[in-house]
Amino acid sequence: MPKMKTKKAVAARFKLTATGKLKRSRPGKRHIMTKKAPKRKRQLSTSAYVDDGHLKTYKRVMCV
Repeated sequence: MPKMKTKKAVAARFKLTATGKLKRSRPGKRHIMTKKAPKRKRQLSTSAYVDDGHLKTYKRVMCV
């Protein structure tokens, strides 16, 4: 049985934490920043975690 390859696109977007969760960045901070409020931009810069519904799938794709 061949080994599974890591999907590099997924591995670049997520980081595995010590507790086994996947950390991600929030979308929406690349362009069109002038119309967004400072509070919204500040909150977009913080990281978030992948929810439990997708966690198993992303971990399998990352070969973790």
